[in-house]
Amino acid sequence: MLRQLSMDTVRQNFWKEEFLREKMLRCEWHRKFGSMVKAKQKAKAAARLPLKLPTLHPKAPLSPPPAPKVVPSRGPGPALEAPLQSEMYPVLPATRALLYEGISHDCQGRYRYLNARKRDMPEMRYRFPITTSFMYGWQLGPPAKQELVSCKTCRIESFFRKNGAFSPLDPRDLAL
Repeated sequence: MLRQLSMDTVRQNFWKEEFLREKMLRCEWHRKFGSMVKAKQKAKAAARLPLKLPTLHPKAPLSPPPAPKVVPSRGPGPALEAPLQSEMYPVLPATRALLYEGISHDCQGRYRYLNARKRDMPEMRYRFPITTSFMYGWQLGPPAKQELVSCKTCRIESFFRKNGAFSPLDPRDLAL
């Protein structure tokens, strides 16, 4: 909008009344609907807040558990002295010792420790499956080695045409 240079008193009073009327309309609208707008804003803000759930603590056992019977182990298994709050079995001392020998840059230390832990089955590391993706590998047993099957008759030497891209097809180019 262009600025009008010919402003006289009549025109100034007109604009003054327009501004006052607009201001009164805004105040009236705010008086009628302001409380509803604030209530909606509070509801939206409350919906955006994260939901905090109460922390559940494990219940203490009522009676002491009976003494565990000595069961012959099937091999080097996880130690039973671990606290029940942990979801993992404690690491064997020999495996833990790998962590403190050398540095990972020389394929020692943490590198050897993680590779040794990776070789253990999930049942030997965790007390129970923690995530649903653990269910795929839980209690599968030791990994079996798979041999590569090679089929020389199925292999095609090249997928390029022997006579060039724009030449007519040669029967030798087709794999039947």
